[in-house]
Amino acid sequence: MVKKKYGRVHRLTIGAEDAGERLDSFLSKRSDIPSRSFAQHLISRDLVCVDGRVVGKNYHLKKGEIVSFKIPPPEETSLVPEDIPLDILYEDDDVIVLSKPVGMVVHPAHGHATGTLVNALLAHTQRLSQIGGVRRGIVHRLDKNTSGLLVVAKNDEAHLNLARQLKRRGVKRSYLVLVHGDFDVDFGTIEASIGRSPVFRKKMTVISRAGKKAITHFWVRERFKGYALLKVDLETGRTHQIRVHMSFIKHPVVGDPQYGRRRADRELGLKRQFLHAFRLQFIHPHTGEEMGFEDKLPEDLERVLEGLRGEMNQPPA
Repeated sequence: MVKKKYGRVHRLTIGAEDAGERLDSFLSKRSDIPSRSFAQHLISRDLVCVDGRVVGKNYHLKKGEIVSFKIPPPEETSLVPEDIPLDILYEDDDVIVLSKPVGMVVHPAHGHATGTLVNALLAHTQRLSQIGGVRRGIVHRLDKNTSGLLVVAKNDEAHLNLARQLKRRGVKRSYLVLVHGDFDVDFGTIEASIGRSPVFRKKMTVISRAGKKAITHFWVRERFKGYALLKVDLETGRTHQIRVHMSFIKHPVVGDPQYGRRRADRELGLKRQFLHAFRLQFIHPHTGEEMGFEDKLPEDLERVLEGLRGEMNQPPA
C-alpha cells in the first residue's frame, strides 16, 4: 500500500549517477510522482528546492546537491458532478475501464468546465485518485474527437502503479485509424520526435530540436481506393502523436481538422477524425492480473468503412 504523507518534506541527495540530469526528469523517476508533468507542477508552485533555492524545471543537478520537495494535500474540487451516462466495461475497487464517446473532453480546461469525463465520473463515484491535488482519477487521455478505451484510477495507489506502467510502456494501447493514400508495405514504424510548432502554437509537429522521442507502429488491415485502415500501436504517448506522425508520412488521418484534408474528408460524410482506441491492456495494480479489453468501432466509423467496401465491390463501368 502506498502511504503518502501530504505536506511532508522529502530530501534526496544527488549522487554521481544523477548528476547532470534535469530536475523535472529526476523527480519523475520517483514512485510517488506519477509523471514529469506532475513534477513540473510541483516545481511551478515552488514546492521543490535545490540546496534551499527555488530553481526552474530545466535546472541541471550537480553531485552532492540536496533536492527537497513536498506534495500538497488534496484540494476540494470545484467541479460539479454531472449525471452523464458512462459506457463502463469494467469496474472494481481500484480501476474503471470505459469507452469515451466522441465529442467528450476528458479533463476540464479553459472553455470546457462542464460536460467532461471528469464531471461524469464525479457523479458516478467519489472514489477517484487525487494525484495532482484534485480528485479526478485521470491516468491518460484521448482527444475530444477521438473515441475509445480509457482506464481511470479510483485511488492513489492504483494511479501511481498505472502511471509507472505507462512510463515503462507496460500499458498497451491500440487504435483503428483510417488514413489517406495507398501503402506498398504491410507494416512499419515511425520514429520522429514531436514538439510544439514554433509557428502554430496550438499544433504539434515533428521537430528534431526540443522535440520528445515518439515511436508509432502500424499495420495495414484493409486497403481501399485512396484510403487504408490501419491498426496503430503507441510505444510513446505524445500529444496528437498518431495524427502528427501520419501527417508526417503523407498519410493524414481522415477527418482530422488540424492535420488532415478537410475537403476530401467531407466526401465520406465523416464529421470527425477516424481514430478509435479499440484495445487496451495493462497489469491490474492490485491483483497483478493481466487485463485486456476491446471496444468495437462506433456506428459512424463503421458506416464509413461499409461505404468504402461497397465502392471496392462495384463492377467497373
